[in-house]
Amino acid sequence: MALFPLISLGATLLGGISQKKASSAAAAEAKKAAEFNAKIIERDIDLLERQRKIFNENFLVEAQRSRRSFERDVQGEVRAGFGYAGIDMSQGTPLQILRENAREFQYEQDVAEFNRQIVNMQISDAQEEARLNAQLSRMEGGAQAAGLRAQGTASLISSLGAAATRGYETGLFKK
Repeated sequence: MALFPLISLGATLLGGISQKKASSAAAAEAKKAAEFNAKIIERDIDLLERQRKIFNENFLVEAQRSRRSFERDVQGEVRAGFGYAGIDMSQGTPLQILRENAREFQYEQDVAEFNRQIVNMQISDAQEEARLNAQLSRMEGGAQAAGLRAQGTASLISSLGAAATRGYETGLFKK
């Protein structure tokens, strides 16, 4: 029996096995890269949550400061002005002005609260988008890995078929 057909058969099988190993290694790396990307994306979720916490804490501090400032600066000036003029503040125009100021201040506070809720919804939406992007990254990595593994399996099967054909053609499998 000739040596060349055996070497050719062995090289074909070895090539298929080598391609299968390379494809499996590439598949593992694709999954690893996808997981790395997903973790980077998920880091944004934590950053957005910190941003939400800072924003809400600042909102509470600003709301408290606004209340004090309103009482001290706006309502205090009204009381001081009418008091200095000797006008009774428990009824009539002074009381109407104080109430109107309070309504306007409450309106501003309600608008600020509404805006705070909008910002919180935007942050929640951004977090959900990041979660979905991380999931998509993992899915893409899994799909790429599956494709690479399939290529490796196809190469191995092809090389087995080619080796069998060469063996048959050279009479290697005859008695």
